[in-house]
Amino acid sequence: MEKNLPKRDYDAIVIGSGPNGLAAAIRMAQAGHSVLVVEGQDEIGGGTRSRELTLPGFLHDVCSAVHPMAVASPFFQSLPLADHGLEWIYPPSPLAHPLDNGSVVLVDRSIERTAESLGRDGREYSALLSPLVRDWPNLISTFLAPPLRLPDHPISAARFACRAMRSASSFARSTFRDEKARALFAGLAAHAILPLEQIPTAAFGLVFAITQHAVGWPVPRGGARRIADALASYLKSLGGEIVTGTTVRSLDELPKSRVVLCDVTPRQLLRFAGSKFPSEFRRRLERYRYGPGACKMDWALDGPIPWTAAACAQAATVHIGGTLEEIEAAERAPWQGQEPEKPFVLLSQPTLFDASRAPSGKHVAWAYCHVPNGSGVDMTERIEQQIERFAPGFRSRILKRSVITASRLESYNPNLIGGDVSGGSADLAQLFFRPTARGYRTPAEGVYICSASTSPGAGVHGMCGYWAARTALRDLFKG
Repeated sequence: MEKNLPKRDYDAIVIGSGPNGLAAAIRMAQAGHSVLVVEGQDEIGGGTRSRELTLPGFLHDVCSAVHPMAVASPFFQSLPLADHGLEWIYPPSPLAHPLDNGSVVLVDRSIERTAESLGRDGREYSALLSPLVRDWPNLISTFLAPPLRLPDHPISAARFACRAMRSASSFARSTFRDEKARALFAGLAAHAILPLEQIPTAAFGLVFAITQHAVGWPVPRGGARRIADALASYLKSLGGEIVTGTTVRSLDELPKSRVVLCDVTPRQLLRFAGSKFPSEFRRRLERYRYGPGACKMDWALDGPIPWTAAACAQAATVHIGGTLEEIEAAERAPWQGQEPEKPFVLLSQPTLFDASRAPSGKHVAWAYCHVPNGSGVDMTERIEQQIERFAPGFRSRILKRSVITASRLESYNPNLIGGDVSGGSADLAQLFFRPTARGYRTPAEGVYICSASTSPGAGVHGMCGYWAARTALRDLFKG
């Protein structure tokens, strides 16, 4: 049964309690305004939720699991989230990428130690990453800013753009000579969920490469839900309110407010606010493109994953996909309407570093691969075959598995249209002006969009919500 909304007026109402919705609410509350967050699910968090999906006592992250952009986020860094229960765990290595010959590319926080493991490509890796990591404090403000905002550090931004505005395929082949470094870069670039032959996949690969050394790839103790819990706790300390279990079907159902900030994708925005928009804006939202979906799996395990390359146990994140050529094929297939035969699998093994998520001696693992948007194909066999390829005996340790196809992911989180975990394709045409050239604003006075369908896009960083709230403060509150 849905809950009744409070019968009072607010300065701002936020629809959706994902990281961006909570960030928008916090920014409004920091400015001294009354805020209500309305969440359709029975629990807060959006993409940052954790549940017992398999067996009692085994805690799994429902969507996001590893959070480099959360610790990099300028807005999250400014908040006292540690005082509200958020603790980050940094594995010894940010990433492992096993290969068929039994070796592994193990990324160290140190660029030099990582370069040593890359053989004759080590020098190129160090020459590429060292200046970019030094520039990180200047670059992050550009990466996580609205598209038309002048860079705070234009020289750093231009230096990055000269390297980045290419396809990952051409970048990897022209920069590195051997399989190890090329495979490593391909796995990093595959986070773009685009064919690696497309621009700007090299930019995604470089950003993720930089974060490995600049901020690490940590996991939150107790699961991704701790991020949402900390944000909500801080919001409440500022006087903000949250109501869960209430689906917004029309803006007219909401209490009176001066601002409504919508942590939703264009499709949901059209459903509950489309009547307030002129026809041309509705058509632009209708043309917004969603990317491939994800088939997501969780396992309760009787022991740790038995990797052939034992060093994989030093990382919470493992990229499973073999060579550059294999990852290219896997990431190309969903855009051609096909489920990949050998998918690129992103895997997390958090209980190696956070024992609170499973009974003593037991473990959980989390993984997903990219499939066509809305695919109902169960990729269990293909995902587990890929893991067995690099960890023979993995299946013998499975106590119970959970699989959520792309077509079902949307029921867990309505923002995951067809299983798209990025809030819409991040191809070149949609990378900057998301979801339209209006950015966070809509033609309806006081109505804004603040989800990952706006700039700077996907990732648990809250910056979409922060910038949308800043825009609303400037427009309506002169803040």
